[in-house]
Amino acid sequence: MERDIYLEQLIRKMNNGMIKVITGIRRSGKTYLLFKLFYKYLKSEGIEESNIIKIALDDRRNIELRNPDKLYEYLVSNISSEGKYFVLLDEVQMVDEFEDVLNSMLHIDNVDVYVTGSNAKFLSKDIITEFRGRGDQIHIFPLSFSEFYQNFEGDKYDAWLEYSMYGGLPKLVSIKNNADKASYLKNIVTETYLKDILERNDVRNPKELEELLSIIASGIGGLVNPKKILDTFKRVKGVSIHHSTVSDYLTYFEDSFLISRADRYNVKGRKYISTPCKYYFSDLGLRNASLNFRQYEETHIIENIVYNELLIRGYNVDVGVVDYFVNDENSKSIRKSAEVDFVCNAAPNRIYIQVAYDLPTEEKMKQERTSLEKINDDFKKIIIVKNSPTYYTDDGILILNLFEFLLDKDSLL
Repeated sequence: MERDIYLEQLIRKMNNGMIKVITGIRRSGKTYLLFKLFYKYLKSEGIEESNIIKIALDDRRNIELRNPDKLYEYLVSNISSEGKYFVLLDEVQMVDEFEDVLNSMLHIDNVDVYVTGSNAKFLSKDIITEFRGRGDQIHIFPLSFSEFYQNFEGDKYDAWLEYSMYGGLPKLVSIKNNADKASYLKNIVTETYLKDILERNDVRNPKELEELLSIIASGIGGLVNPKKILDTFKRVKGVSIHHSTVSDYLTYFEDSFLISRADRYNVKGRKYISTPCKYYFSDLGLRNASLNFRQYEETHIIENIVYNELLIRGYNVDVGVVDYFVNDENSKSIRKSAEVDFVCNAAPNRIYIQVAYDLPTEEKMKQERTSLEKINDDFKKIIIVKNSPTYYTDDGILILNLFEFLLDKDSLL
């Protein structure tokens, strides 16, 4: 399994004087990227085995190296002043005071450091602050649809059915039975991801946390704010939960990379709207497992997968709002708003994207086009559609087939 987009990032960041920190949710392939793919690349570039110091700190044979002083001594003793050395450390959080050890390595000019970790600290967006401005993050996602399809036996439509149901955690490629896939996903949601959040944040009511995750999973693609969630708890669960608790739990899910928040951005006003926002799951298999595979709405699932693909390609993604005016029957000007599914920024470029399952009628086409037509700038405007060929409309909007978008990394250029 080749994960070129992340390998290329590691290669690009080589010898930049910073600690390369590979982050991502559990089971997303961090160790494989570092110890298999990057190691293979170094060897192909003629780096001698003796110049690659590779340590799996979760291996019992390396238990002594979990002591920070012994790890530092071991590394220094294996580094000479000649040549370039590459230090690859997996599960570095098993070393006490690992930050000091790694920052100390940066004082050695001919050393380049790469690390992964998977405890609560490394499963947080704030890990990079531990390295005092000397950390460079490479965030790895579960398999994209393109990566998944490369390892799938069947056509793209069968691959879509499986991917949209069970997601892209790499382990699932080797699990052939659907019941086993579902069991694997349900188990790691409760026994791995939620437990990490509970332990890191000392959550006292795990049931509330689990219920909130189900509520978010049920509403992907919909506008969400804490008040709406409070009302759902009271109406559906018959329980009251404090506003600040909901906000804290949402932050915990975000910090653990389990979900991502897309903020609302007023395109014409050029400002952010604080609430409501949208949440998407980093992996659809985890989303579906948190609902016990009871709720499969393809329109929302398509939107979630498109959102993840945009993040993988390096875009900053917001939800767009476009204000415009129309005249009523009395010629009175009325202010209206239309939503743009995604406003995607990768300086200096911007793309506006709508997502649809189908465009069966002129009315549906008009609905999807309205917000794009109200934006008065020259940036690219696209409607990604599952069941449509790719073509341009007369006014320059690109109708882009979903599979062409997902399988061609240059489809937005």
